[in-house]
Amino acid sequence: MHRAWTMGKTCYLPVLDSLATNRLWFAPYREGDPLSINRFGIPEPLTARRKLRPATHLDLLIAPLVAFDTRGNRLGMGGGYYDRTLFFLNHRHHWWRPTFFGAAYEFQKIDAVDTQPWDIPMQGIITDKNLYLR
Repeated sequence: MHRAWTMGKTCYLPVLDSLATNRLWFAPYREGDPLSINRFGIPEPLTARRKLRPATHLDLLIAPLVAFDTRGNRLGMGGGYYDRTLFFLNHRHHWWRPTFFGAAYEFQKIDAVDTQPWDIPMQGIITDKNLYLR
């Protein structure tokens, strides 16, 4: 994030939506901004609702993961938040925004992730040793 900030970029962190939709919104974040612990114990920005942005407004989304394969499939924590949030990407044919990447360690790579119809594949994975593009 420091590099992005030095390049004049705005960084956003995920914020949980209500229990009704279980989707993510994205709040602008600068170093030192106040954070609040969400219902899963994860810090997220304390931001006015009007400043939250949907994923469609982001250029790049980098998601955490538990495991991945080189075909762009990811295994998350099982909540489905990123898949529900990015479901609209399944209906895009000519315009893919945001670009969807995963961040992982190389040891998290597995041969194949079992996928479901609702899973949203990543366009790439960044690890401590490699960059995988699909």
